[in-house]
Amino acid sequence: MYLYLETERLRIRPIKLTDAPFMLKLVNSEGWIKFIGKRNISNLKAAQKYIQKILNHENFYYNVFELKGTQQAIGIVTFLKRETEKFPDIGFALLPEFEKKGYTFEASQKYLEEIIARNVYDNIIAVTIPENYKSIRLLKKLGLEYEGDYTNEGKTLSYYGLQGKEDE
Repeated sequence: MYLYLETERLRIRPIKLTDAPFMLKLVNSEGWIKFIGKRNISNLKAAQKYIQKILNHENFYYNVFELKGTQQAIGIVTFLKRETEKFPDIGFALLPEFEKKGYTFEASQKYLEEIIARNVYDNIIAVTIPENYKSIRLLKKLGLEYEGDYTNEGKTLSYYGLQGKEDE
C-alpha cells in the first residue's frame, strides 16, 4: 500500500513520475543488477515508463524514502502482491552511496510496522537470492524468518516470512 510516513531521518512517500532520475540511477546500480536483475532502463523516458507501469499495477506499491533535510530520494520500500504468491512481498533497495547508515532498516521497519498495525495480512514475505547476505541480515533484523528455498525459472530463491514457517 502507498503510505506517507516519517522516521527520525526519513520521509516515506509513494513513488511518482518525477522520481525518474532517481529510479534510473537505482535500477542501474551494481546491487540492483546483481540481486534484483537488469531492467534495461537506460534513459529518463524508459524510467518514466517503468514508474508508470508500477503506478498502473493495482497490487504493486513502490514507496520512495528520502532524507528529511534535503528531500533527496535515496531508496525504496516495495510491497507487492504477486499472483504467484499467497502473501504480499516486502522489498527494498538503496543507492550505494547511502549504504551502511541504517537508512534501509529505518524505512523498512517503519513501513512494516504500519502494515502490521493495519492487521490486513496473515503474513508478509520476502524473497531473495541466497547470496544476498546484506538483504538477508536486514530481513532477519526486521523479524522475518527463513522458511526455505525454491526454484523459479531456473534460479534458486530463498523465502522468508514474518510469521515463521507456515503449517501446511
